[in-house]
Amino acid sequence: MFDFDTVQESTSPTDELEEVVMNLIINAGHARSLAYTALKQAKQGDFDGAKALMEQSRLALNEAHLVQTKLIESDLGEGRVKLSLVLVHAQDHLMTSMLARELVVELIELHEKLH
Repeated sequence: MFDFDTVQESTSPTDELEEVVMNLIINAGHARSLAYTALKQAKQGDFDGAKALMEQSRLALNEAHLVQTKLIESDLGEGRVKLSLVLVHAQDHLMTSMLARELVVELIELHEKLH
């Protein structure tokens, strides 16, 4: 079912799903971490550094979102993807990372205006 670039051909479908889900978690977490690091940079007045980190955060979040899209496409609304606690956890990571990033963008803009 999964033929994502991140999955090796010799793995079982369960192992494949776990690897794909872990990729989603890793990328979402990395995006959130970069966003908070960018906020720290902005607090110190380094707005160019903050913007560069936010671009890296955007790219990591795009990777996570791509994994989510591929999961949705492979499921086709037919329950092909086994629902598991780790998959729910991955979705939670993605959504909180997206929200955190949006809020950090606003906070950086405020810090820049106040600076």
